[in-house]
Amino acid sequence: MTHQTLDQMAIGSRSKIIGFAQTEANFRRKLLALGLMPGAVVEVRRLAPLGDPMQIQLRGASISLRKLEAATIYVESVV
Repeated sequence: MTHQTLDQMAIGSRSKIIGFAQTEANFRRKLLALGLMPGAVVEVRRLAPLGDPMQIQLRGASISLRKLEAATIYVESVV
């Protein structure tokens, strides 16, 4: 299993969140409030026509993140 950031994942891929890059505390709290926490499994659903933002599926909810935000979330691929 390789570690990468969420913005590097392909459409249709599933991955498990393993941590976060160094970010300001308020932004980290926003991610946690959305349910983006270590151990959560996310699936990349689609990308906007220009590639930003991306839509992910998390526990039955659809969430849109900018690529810059997704780049702060470390994930590992799951099958």
